[in-house]
Order: sequence, then C-alpha cells, then structure tokens
Amino acid sequence: MAALRWIDDYGDRDGDGYVEYATRSPQGLGNQCWRDSPDGVCFADGRIPVLPLATSDLQGYTYDAKLRLAELFDGPLGNPTLARRLRDEANTLHERFNRDFWIEERGGYYAVALDGDKNRVDSKTSNMGHLLWSGIVPPQRADAVVRQLMSPDMFSGWGIRTLSREERLYNALGYHLGTVWPHDNSIAALGLARYGYRAESNRISLAMFAAAEQFGHRLPEALSGFDRERLLFAVPYPTACSPQAWAAGTPLALIRAMLGLNPVEGRLALDPDIPEELGRIAASRVRAFGQQWEVEAVGRSGHVRLQPS
Repeated sequence: MAALRWIDDYGDRDGDGYVEYATRSPQGLGNQCWRDSPDGVCFADGRIPVLPLATSDLQGYTYDAKLRLAELFDGPLGNPTLARRLRDEANTLHERFNRDFWIEERGGYYAVALDGDKNRVDSKTSNMGHLLWSGIVPPQRADAVVRQLMSPDMFSGWGIRTLSREERLYNALGYHLGTVWPHDNSIAALGLARYGYRAESNRISLAMFAAAEQFGHRLPEALSGFDRERLLFAVPYPTACSPQAWAAGTPLALIRAMLGLNPVEGRLALDPDIPEELGRIAASRVRAFGQQWEVEAVGRSGHVRLQPS
C-alpha cells in the first residue's frame, strides 16, 4: 500500500499519469532510472533532455506492478474493490502510454522517455525489451519492437546494445550509449519469450552464454557494443563491475526464458524451447510454493515433478 501511495502521490510529480524523476540536489544523479549516467537518456540527435523525465521502462514497471497487485488483492489480500481500481488504472496507463510514447517513423518504436516539456525523447534504446517484459506492448506492435531490438543496429551478436548505432551519441564503449548489459538482455529475453518470439529470445541467451565463456563464466556488468562479426571476441567494458549482482542473475533469467517456466495455480508450468546448441536443461530442488521441484527439458518437450520433502 505504501508503494502504491508513493507511485500515485510522489512518483507522478505533475499529475499527468506517468512516474517521473528529477533530482532536487545538484549533487544527485540527473538520471534515476537504470540508465543513470549523465547522457544515459538522450535524443536521437544527441541533445540531453530537460528534467523531469518519465522513462518508458518505469511506465512498464508501473503497469506490471498494478496488475500483479490486483491479483493479490483479488486473492489473499482480500480487497476486490482495490483490485478493480488497480486494473482500471493499469488499463488507462496502457492506453495513454501507447498513444504518447509510440513513434511511427523509422519503422515504429517506443521513445525512451518524455522530457520535462512532454517531448518524446526519440532515441532507439534497449528499454524496448523492458516494455515487452512488462506486457505493456500491444500484440499488434510486438513485431515492430522485436525487429528493432534484433536489427543489426541494435543487436551486436553478443547482445542488444543500450543505444542503436543510428543515434548520434552511439559509442560502443559508452556506458549507456551502445554497450551490451547482460541484465538488460535477460529482461529482453524474458519479454521476447512472453510474446512468443522464442527463436529471438534463444539467440540472446546463446550470445550471452558465448560471451560468458570469455569472462571465466562470470558475466560482467557490461561489455562493449562492437560487432561480433568484426572482432570475433567480446571486448570488455574497461571499468565494468565483476562480479555484479544484476549480471550474476542473468543466466537464471535466460534459463527461465528457455524453459518457459512459470508459477501457475500452485504448481510450476513448463513450456520449453531449448536450442539445439544446449540440448538439455535439468534442475533439481527448484523451490516454489513451499515445495521442491525437479525440471527437465529437451527441445520443446519436458516435465516438472514434485520432489519428496
């Protein structure tokens, strides 16, 4: 309840229905989304937008949170009136977001943000993968979003770049200007799988696993956005944290995307699509619903078994 109140009373600074951020101190970070470098959110022509910013990923997270909380209030939290309100708010956000953030030009894509003057910040970024993960993308637009993410300008061969090569500030070694972030890619992989783009999701997973081999099987915070076809090896980002919690969680998310593993009504549901390069995935002692489960999958077949306690 406190989180919901924060979203509505503090996150939405001007009552326009979007969660925004702006530092109140000259010492604070200008960008307070995951793209938190000074130029992490920029226009296609290189301009830096004015604050406050309503970034696209934050709207997707809010949409997802309200729908998930509605499930809880319909169920164990026992407040169906609030559940209906949350679903209505999520549906309104879905409609407004898809009106205000969608850019039809350049193949169709979502702006990375609305700036303080409500202008669309029109650079193509990996944030679109977060939108697929959240479910805020209508099915009829998913194809265009996937094409953007997997285009040569955004997919380096090692993963999706944070910023498209088409944009003026693109830099293969820029922190959020063209590097490849494993955690960012894992969210995109889950989003692609959610919309049924399993081959594209697997392509990201296999690229990440190949990169991990070059880093002692420990994915760093970020790696460069140089083309895999040109260099044949993954160029490290010079000051990447390693280990890093986001990157450490990446393989688990990629495995889940390939397994299509989800909790459904008290049990684990499996919808696998395991690429031939991996062959088989098996896991035991997977904890869910207070019990332990065994999971195994080959190709598009598999099973989930409850393990004795």
